[in-house]
Amino acid sequence: MLDRRTVLAGAASLALTLSACGLESDTSDTGSGSSEGGTVGIAMPTRSSDRWLTDGKSVVANLKAKGYKTKLVYGDDDPKAQVAQIEKLVGEGVDALIIAAIDNKSLNAVLKKAADADILVIAYDRLIMGTKNVDYYVSFDNEMVGRMQAHHIIEKLGLDKGKGPFNIELFAGSPDDNNTKYFFDGSMALLQPYLDSKQLVVPSGQTELDKITTLRWDGPTAEKRMNRVLSKYAGQKLDAVLSPYDGISRGVLSSLHSHGYGTTIKPLPIVTGQDAELESVKSIIAGQQSETVYKDVRKLGDAAATVVDDVLNGRTPWVDNAIGYKNGVKPVPAVLLQPTSVDKSNYEILIKDDYFTEDELK
Repeated sequence: MLDRRTVLAGAASLALTLSACGLESDTSDTGSGSSEGGTVGIAMPTRSSDRWLTDGKSVVANLKAKGYKTKLVYGDDDPKAQVAQIEKLVGEGVDALIIAAIDNKSLNAVLKKAADADILVIAYDRLIMGTKNVDYYVSFDNEMVGRMQAHHIIEKLGLDKGKGPFNIELFAGSPDDNNTKYFFDGSMALLQPYLDSKQLVVPSGQTELDKITTLRWDGPTAEKRMNRVLSKYAGQKLDAVLSPYDGISRGVLSSLHSHGYGTTIKPLPIVTGQDAELESVKSIIAGQQSETVYKDVRKLGDAAATVVDDVLNGRTPWVDNAIGYKNGVKPVPAVLLQPTSVDKSNYEILIKDDYFTEDELK
């Protein structure tokens, strides 16, 4: 009799062909789906971000709708705690794991235990690196996120119309999150020509990825770095900040306000973001943050649940990219959703999609 690993290997091969062409949830079973009461462990990185709270609820809801029991845990930004949580889920005999990694290189040993126990592993939003024991990757088109942020800066500054020079500072996400590179590469694919032509200038000189990362995507860490950068501006004006995430953006804005930005004489620079967090959307409406990238994580939760249901029932999941997302050991078949750039001109899409209500955005 074939075990799940053998079936997954065959499914991955078919996918290549198709492409070329801390806190536990309620674990009660709410349906009698074909999973026959199968249990899925869900490991999310932190409760400090509204985005990850929404993800956890969404994944649980979508799995329960398909008849699965769920065990949801949050690692609270502690990689060792997340490893221990996943190890516990493996020991409890879950049928599948959906993991948004805190440190994408720290899970090799525990995922070997999952593989030995014949447990399906899905990397959720953050690709898990350095192991063969990850079966699928479910995320958004991360390079497109970076391109949307860069396009917003280009459009608002009029760079494509020859305007400039303008001063810009660059921020990136956590160095232990593989998405950081995709976001940055997507942005720089559009911004680099303007840096080369001197239409964009980085006064701090900090342009390399390893100089601009923000550990754990932490807003206060970003605020401290922005303070250090601005302290050396000596009368220069900042025109734009490439920020990859709303929490970082809020830290940047706090620093900008403390340095006198946000007045008629010294207006705020363009500040991008990601995840359409409520506080940042309100900031956009108020004319503070300029843009965010909206990723409907409810759809991401549904995509992850669909992959689980397909594999556990012997079906081959549809993937959008079977070879492009390499984790250092192998290409991981990826399901990729499309994001949407949101600014003051179109934020109503969040109301239309029932992501937020009008009252929430007041």
